[in-house]
Amino acid sequence: MRRLILPAVFVAVLALTGCNQTEPPPPAAGPDADQSVDDTDLDLPADGADAVRPDCPFTADQIADLVGQPMVDQGNCSFGDGNGVALATVTTASRLAGETTYDYQRQQADELYQQVTELDGGGKGYLAVKELGAEAVVINDAGSFTVTLSSFQRLGAEPDGYQQAMRRLLDALPN
Repeated sequence: MRRLILPAVFVAVLALTGCNQTEPPPPAAGPDADQSVDDTDLDLPADGADAVRPDCPFTADQIADLVGQPMVDQGNCSFGDGNGVALATVTTASRLAGETTYDYQRQQADELYQQVTELDGGGKGYLAVKELGAEAVVINDAGSFTVTLSSFQRLGAEPDGYQQAMRRLLDALPN
């Protein structure tokens, strides 16, 4: 049963985020192919904001400032230390997609991390920390953001190093 949950969640996220498509697919041929579809047919909020996937909120320089060490843009909102060790990633999704997968992500965080705390503020989210990494999920009006940090030697060596760095990253996310 557990093996079926993750693929189902993954398919739901892909379907809800549009797999990075910027244009809707052309209508399928059939008896109703000539009818146009408007936003009211899609059962979305009037402004469609809950279905918009935000862009990557950071540059490599911004990540470097927030985590306290030089970082290199590796594409797709992934940043590395240039040595193949430390990694910071930000996965963005629409608010609707984030809401759909939040409970599952939160449950997984409870199993994988030593400390998981709910975030305060305007939205929904948690911050999870372990010895060599951290994960945070934030769902707010701007969308859904999953931020991960892993294998930062300096952060792991400091008491609360990952937690402090992650809080700086979370404070810099769009609202």
